[in-house]
Amino acid sequence: MTKVDQTTAAEHGLSASEYDTMLSIMGRAPTITELGIFSVMWSEHCSYKSSRKWLKTLPTEGPQVICGPGENAGVVDIGDGLAAVFKIESHNHPSFIEPYQGAATGVGGIMRDVFTMGARPVANMNALRFGSPDHPKTKHLVSGVVAGIGGYGNCIGVPTVGGETNFDPAYNGNILVNAMTVGIAKADKIFYSAAAGPGNPVVYVGSKTGRDGIHGATMASAEFDDDSEEKRPTVQVGDPFTEKLLLEACLELMATDAIVAIQDMGAAGLTSSTVEMADKGGVGVELNLEEAPVREEGMTPYEIMLSESQERMLMVLKPGREEEARAIFEKWELDFAVIGRVTDSGHVLLKMHNETVADIPVAPLVDAAPVYDRPWEATPTRATLTITETSAPEKPLQALRKLLSSPNHCSRRWIWEQYDHMVMADTTQRPGGDAAIVRIHGTERGLAITTDCTPRYCYAEPETGGKQAVAEAWRNLIAVGATPLALTNNLNFGSPERAPIMGQFVGCVTGIGEAATALDFPVVSGNVSFYNETSGEAILPTPVIGGLGLVDDLERTARVAFPAEGESVVLIGSTTGWLGASSYLQEIEARGDGAPPPVDLTVERNNGHFVRDQIALRNATACHDVSDGGLIVAVAEMAMAGRIGVKINGPDGKIPLHAWLFGEDQARYVLTTTDPEAMLKDASARGVPAVVIGRTGGESLTVGGSHTISVNDLRDAHEAWLPAYMAAP
Repeated sequence: MTKVDQTTAAEHGLSASEYDTMLSIMGRAPTITELGIFSVMWSEHCSYKSSRKWLKTLPTEGPQVICGPGENAGVVDIGDGLAAVFKIESHNHPSFIEPYQGAATGVGGIMRDVFTMGARPVANMNALRFGSPDHPKTKHLVSGVVAGIGGYGNCIGVPTVGGETNFDPAYNGNILVNAMTVGIAKADKIFYSAAAGPGNPVVYVGSKTGRDGIHGATMASAEFDDDSEEKRPTVQVGDPFTEKLLLEACLELMATDAIVAIQDMGAAGLTSSTVEMADKGGVGVELNLEEAPVREEGMTPYEIMLSESQERMLMVLKPGREEEARAIFEKWELDFAVIGRVTDSGHVLLKMHNETVADIPVAPLVDAAPVYDRPWEATPTRATLTITETSAPEKPLQALRKLLSSPNHCSRRWIWEQYDHMVMADTTQRPGGDAAIVRIHGTERGLAITTDCTPRYCYAEPETGGKQAVAEAWRNLIAVGATPLALTNNLNFGSPERAPIMGQFVGCVTGIGEAATALDFPVVSGNVSFYNETSGEAILPTPVIGGLGLVDDLERTARVAFPAEGESVVLIGSTTGWLGASSYLQEIEARGDGAPPPVDLTVERNNGHFVRDQIALRNATACHDVSDGGLIVAVAEMAMAGRIGVKINGPDGKIPLHAWLFGEDQARYVLTTTDPEAMLKDASARGVPAVVIGRTGGESLTVGGSHTISVNDLRDAHEAWLPAYMAAP
């Protein structure tokens, strides 16, 4: 038997003080299995020990919220007796090491988080960050991750309806793969994870346990180094066909009243599911590990408890319902085994062939998990960049063409065409717009879904960046005509043990909290991913926001594409020509300086409500929010999507043309309308800045009469980069 001492504990990621705390809890040296359990439950990935203090500051309640953070996923009321269940979660480290399986199992894991609560998944999204296109690993990683996401989602039959993908050298050694799933359940039939009823059977269902994924949670809580390739054995292996069977079997059993509690075996596998169910229920659990279905010979208790093999669930059933449940799972050709029982001991007691291999008190294991108030340093304030400190291009529409054909602004069609975004036949707005819309089956209502973050803003000024990420997600839901309901977040950062990185985290969370409060957009679920760095080089702070909105009438929505010629183009919101930390600076001037645009949440709210009302009144025939690249990028995207030209008047002379075109002032939208007088009158009455800036028609995008470019030329350039990059040898 392995000798357990402080050295062994350190190898498991426990600090000296954490090891001492464990000894005081146990009153003796732990067994190797007990050490493994403590190491994963106290890992950053499972315990949130560096972030918990700050996560508690986020707004998590609202009249629409049925269940906030703390369960497998968040739950919000969507009316008619239904609820939406959703969450976003990271699979960053596994995807860097083994891109196909890392991304695939990220999708599988987040879907289990949703259907374990009784919801049928109806849509997947993702947020991806890769390194520089010039980096030798980037193309391989893009190819593997996209194939993994598509392979898993397509096979299980859940549409992948959108997402975002960006490139930056900061992600060269540590990509980000954040997966989001939305499901629908009956509001009075939500399943939770609190075990109850001493004597009730504890049941293992799904796939057999293997040796894949052992120490996966621990790996996710450490930075990479030059030996990261050696961590391949910690990457899980997914099987979407088995997950499809597991989904249907779970939902069939959930239609009965046999289940007391249910928990996905995700990070830390059987360990986390057992401990979390016991802790939430205030009970104990006794397991006989020889009863656990395994696919490899000679597996030890340590391996069984820490394996992160996929497609597995743990359940507590009502007494006497075992054979009913067994029949369902065997019908779906899945393993079913009674592996233990609920007790009133308050301990997790693990036995193997009648030998006790672990006996841990649950309450202190959870309650005494370390919580750190990490030292942090605020990011230094950047000077505001004046327009005179930037360069005006001689040919602004050629600058636009360059921007639209750059890696971060080109079409993502090559990616989303590999995803089945129409399976289930309820996707009413496909990838490529501001938000996807999925019909609530059998109704004329829908759910709008988006993922958003602008890491360069977060790096420049974390609090502003956090606010802007929430505001942009909120705007994207508004832009399709939805009422924003709630958000989930995936907070991706470097090492919290470095004060400047922790300062980025604190700033972003503060900004997220301010925006979520001001916009009535509560945080109902999420994930923190720290240690996203390699050899001390951290990623950009990337707090991805997954937004969910409700569409009450699918006939009253808006799309990005110009719908017809001869319509007025209206800009909503104020323009100052803010170029600090902008895409224009980054792509055209190869600079990254300046403060990001300020975010006025009162203005965001007022402008957004006005826009949503215009869509509901059918006075807005198309809508697009203004974000990366500014006004001219938004207008160009609308023209390319509709294959219709547009003539834009240009600024009134108070702002230089390039700043007016490419500035990234917030709280802005571009609308088209056949009745501009009514729109401007309504905007004036509500104190919302609105101005007619042009008219649709023709085959070219023209600005001020003297600058013109073919929409087809723009479209060809926009569509070309990514397929050419991926096809190149």
